[in-house]
Amino acid sequence: MNGLKTSRCLSLSVMLLKRSGNIQVKVTGVKRLSTAEAPATLTKENDKTRVLTMETLNPQVKAVEYAVRGPIVIKAGEIERELLQGMKKPFSEVIKANIGDAHAMGQQPITFLRQVVALCTCPELLDSPVFPEDAKARARRILQGCGGNSLGSYSASQGLDCIREDVAMYMEQRDGGVPADPNNIYLTSGASDGISTILKLLVAGEGLSRTGVMIPIPQYPLYSAAISELDAVQVNYYLDEDNCWAMDVNELHRALSTARKYCNPRVLCIINPGNPTGQVQSRKCIEEVIHFAYKENLFLLSDEVYQDNVYSPDCKFHSFKKVLCEMGPEYFNNVELASFHSTSKGYTGECGYRGGYMEVINLEQEVRAQMMKLLSVRLCPPVSGQVAMDVVVNPPRSGEQSCEQFTKEKKSILSNLAERAKLTEEILNTVPGIRCNPVQGAMYAFPRIFIPPKAIEEAKVLGMAPDMLYCLRLLEETGICVVPGSGFGQKEGTYHFRMTILPSSEKLKLLLEKVKDFHVKFLQRYAALDAMSR
Repeated sequence: MNGLKTSRCLSLSVMLLKRSGNIQVKVTGVKRLSTAEAPATLTKENDKTRVLTMETLNPQVKAVEYAVRGPIVIKAGEIERELLQGMKKPFSEVIKANIGDAHAMGQQPITFLRQVVALCTCPELLDSPVFPEDAKARARRILQGCGGNSLGSYSASQGLDCIREDVAMYMEQRDGGVPADPNNIYLTSGASDGISTILKLLVAGEGLSRTGVMIPIPQYPLYSAAISELDAVQVNYYLDEDNCWAMDVNELHRALSTARKYCNPRVLCIINPGNPTGQVQSRKCIEEVIHFAYKENLFLLSDEVYQDNVYSPDCKFHSFKKVLCEMGPEYFNNVELASFHSTSKGYTGECGYRGGYMEVINLEQEVRAQMMKLLSVRLCPPVSGQVAMDVVVNPPRSGEQSCEQFTKEKKSILSNLAERAKLTEEILNTVPGIRCNPVQGAMYAFPRIFIPPKAIEEAKVLGMAPDMLYCLRLLEETGICVVPGSGFGQKEGTYHFRMTILPSSEKLKLLLEKVKDFHVKFLQRYAALDAMSR
């Protein structure tokens, strides 16, 4: 009876999924108007064939999937509205642990960053004694680089010169003196914008010559979505879950040799630290990957947006650029590498500003000109986001007025995240049927969950992935919103979910205890059903 009731509760979510038979979000999830709601232009007397229908829609758009904001999140929004309307639930709030949105989860902004952005936005505040002089100095320098000394003017398509210079200086200091040229640095609307731009340049050919893009599995769904939109070929390589989600060069060789039978692999994507898996790649591993890319003539995309989010004392972030340089001129002068950073992650968590940058090295001058042409089409990245990025790469220095407060805020945020990473791993590993690797970095845990055969059978009947069924039940019974592992990719026969570690420690403990209780009951429920069927 209980299983039947829950299945009815899932009906709307199943409707969202039925058309595609896939657990990831589809463009088809948009609500359709009923006949009663339809405008008069759709009546039979005045019917006219639409230019844009599901049949005429760009097929690459229909192929795009983005699990992080998929059916689970749509359902969570509905439940939130029901709670506001006074509907009784076994919980009082929805805890959204599905996305790495730090400020939405309660993290406070870095004061200095907001001060510099405020001063650039309202230059009249430069006369206020409330703002520190180091923030004013940065704002004046940035405004001098803006047309009309205004943040509201377009910047160059590549971004403001002074900020690109600061990015180059930051990278040189980060990488122990490895040179960085501002001309190779491009400010972007978050890291996603840069990644999509580089992929657009790389995708070409038809049939067996169509560009293949190697991505880690599990992966951040931006990659599979961009590959689908560009009609490229997705080439999966699997991270080693039994070895803390490490990359394995033998697995890269397997994936590459298999893919060359049906496409032309030209790109190797790496996410370090990992999303959704939270691993930090060792220097030795990075060397092996670079050597592999060099030998196989692959363009490297290194997603490094979580470079400040390293929690394990045994781990250290190594940029691909630095390791590439240290491997010698044969590698450093030849391997094509694009690396990415963002204001959205790290300790700032400024997702809404859409600030980011990419550094692209060893690009031919003619190709660089083509990329500049492509970037110019979108005019420029948000200038306020460029300012936020500048504070990330040019924070208060020792001896400056704001340094002490900035350092205190940064350390507090990162130490709290490290504490939550450890807490998440420890509590999840006490639950029978859940196994969680150490959260070495980034902002997520990706635990493996055991799903009983009866639950797998029920999911099949409902036309959804077993971990989607699990996550929907978790949401409807506890109010906790997480993302099923099938939305990120996983080995056949394994099931996971991704959850962020961003909630406050108090809320995170509550979340984890609820997950623990739910999972035990979930196993018991289907064990009982299994016993009844025998």
